Amino acid sequence: MAQIRLKVSISGGTPDWREFDASSLDEALRTARQNGLRVLSIDEAREHPKSRPSGRFPLLLFTQEFLSLLEAGLGIMEALETLRRKENAPVAREVLDRLILGLREGKSLSEVFSFYPEIFPAIYMAGVRASERTGQLQVTLARYVVYRLRLDAVRKKVVSSAIYPVVLISAGVLVTLFLLGYVVPKFSLILEGASRNASAASRILLRLGLLIAENPAPVWGSFFTFILLAAISLSQKNIRARIAHCFSELPLIRPFMRTMSLARFYRTVALLLDAGIPLLRALEMAASLLPPKAALELTRVRERVRAGSALSAALSGSALLTPIAESLIKVGERGGKLAEMMERSARFLDEELDRRADRFVRLFEPLLMAFIGLIIGAVVVLMYMPIFDLVGSF
Repeated sequence: MAQIRLKVSISGGTPDWREFDASSLDEALRTARQNGLRVLSIDEAREHPKSRPSGRFPLLLFTQEFLSLLEAGLGIMEALETLRRKENAPVAREVLDRLILGLREGKSLSEVFSFYPEIFPAIYMAGVRASERTGQLQVTLARYVVYRLRLDAVRKKVVSSAIYPVVLISAGVLVTLFLLGYVVPKFSLILEGASRNASAASRILLRLGLLIAENPAPVWGSFFTFILLAAISLSQKNIRARIAHCFSELPLIRPFMRTMSLARFYRTVALLLDAGIPLLRALEMAASLLPPKAALELTRVRERVRAGSALSAALSGSALLTPIAESLIKVGERGGKLAEMMERSARFLDEELDRRADRFVRLFEPLLMAFIGLIIGAVVVLMYMPIFDLVGSF
């Protein structure tokens, strides 16, 4: 429990600061409402750190619903209050409460979004901040929705391409474990005496079967402990990032990662330019979407742009520019449609990613099936070799 200080008022009364014992901001706000108090603001200095939301906030869904209400004619405050009334998730309720309170304090929408940088990314807030100057909030939100949907579509394509190999590998591992953990021990117990003249590989396989049969608890306990530790490790964001980086350096995966990062980079720059963000600032904000080497190269590109070079000239000769993107960016610079041409470049890369994924699946899946078949076949053959030797001895 912690003390959270809120500025509240009763109908017709004078606003006053009160302290509430609560474990979260949402609980303090709920207590104030139950006591008939209207919450006007929060004492930021006294807000307990644990009152920050600890779950996931559905940013895309929030943006889509918020945009729909704005397009229907509701004001910003009305739209947020409507979303708050329909919300059941504690995290979303707490975030919406804080946004509404911030607006009541006279802050702008971009300022209240900045309360939660872990929820609202810098690209999102930059677009909203720019739209407050131009009065095009609905256009900015619509562009962000399209941007996120396209990024999610690309991500889903890559994930769907990986599902079948993962299922195939899992099935192969399970079959192999079944053979080693159940079938081989049965054969090893039967053929232990008759397998002395068998090949070294067969003897090793049969002894492994005996080991598993005689010590099932330690063997399977170690196996499931490894699975549990691996799952816990993968739940850590930094460990996942390291694993993803290692996979991205593999020869077969590197082209996919480069194409994905370039498509996301072009699309992000297009979104920011459409929102009215200057080119240099847009390039700086999009740098985080690139791998370290490409981000370093982008730093040199920004220096050339700052020195007065056109974007196409600054990107020329770098790994950040594809031949199609170079032509499109030049056209965009001549016609004042740079954002549109950057988006078109991202679409070309999306299509290239689809073609790469199709080729990868057509090539990799048969090879993977053949490899798993060889492993299972080798286990079966080595398991039956003592039987063949036994039959041949008569």
